[in-house]
Amino acid sequence: MTHQAPPPSPQATVKRGAKRAKYDTDTLYAILDAMPLCHVGYIIDGRPVVIPTLQWREGDTLYWHGASTSRTIAAAAEQDVCVTVSILDGLVIARSAFNHSVNYRSVVVHGRPRLIDDPEHKEAALKAMIESLTPGRWDALRPMHAKEFKATGVLALDLSDASCKVRSGSPVDDAEDYDLPIWAGVLPLRSQWGTPEPDGRVLPGVETPEAIASFPQGPMFRGL
Repeated sequence: MTHQAPPPSPQATVKRGAKRAKYDTDTLYAILDAMPLCHVGYIIDGRPVVIPTLQWREGDTLYWHGASTSRTIAAAAEQDVCVTVSILDGLVIARSAFNHSVNYRSVVVHGRPRLIDDPEHKEAALKAMIESLTPGRWDALRPMHAKEFKATGVLALDLSDASCKVRSGSPVDDAEDYDLPIWAGVLPLRSQWGTPEPDGRVLPGVETPEAIASFPQGPMFRGL
């Protein structure tokens, strides 16, 4: 069952290509869970800065991390930001240059993030990040050193002001162009995890964990 998200603000409302807009939480969560890479837009010293980083979701909250001493982490809790996540699914090859397009799924989230200061919440969020990438990995790792924990900043943003855009399917050409002897269609893009490559200093007898070894059997982007 699809659960409708709250009506987005005017800034989150999709205007161009509105027929591709989706605001339901099922679509929103599926895209965020499928693509860990995001781009976060800030204003730093009066200038726009867009930083790529990893994001992960817990319920209706989006998290990302960075160096606790970075300007972006320090400034983010004092300003509105824009977080984007995009997945390219294929090239849409039409009978005219104007009607070429791409199949894609994207999310734009607006809001003012909060810095996670509570140590237990912060540790739980970092664990969720690792588990979202490699399930079962956190408990196999050595515990974080205090200096590592201090050096890592975690931001959280409510997903209450978000919108999605999705395009799928074949090209849409002008009616008269369908009679032209020109090939048209879709060139799908599917990313796949490769075979794990052990670090050259892995100790003898240490086998690749099953959770890592099984990655090549599935798609790169979760949820596809």
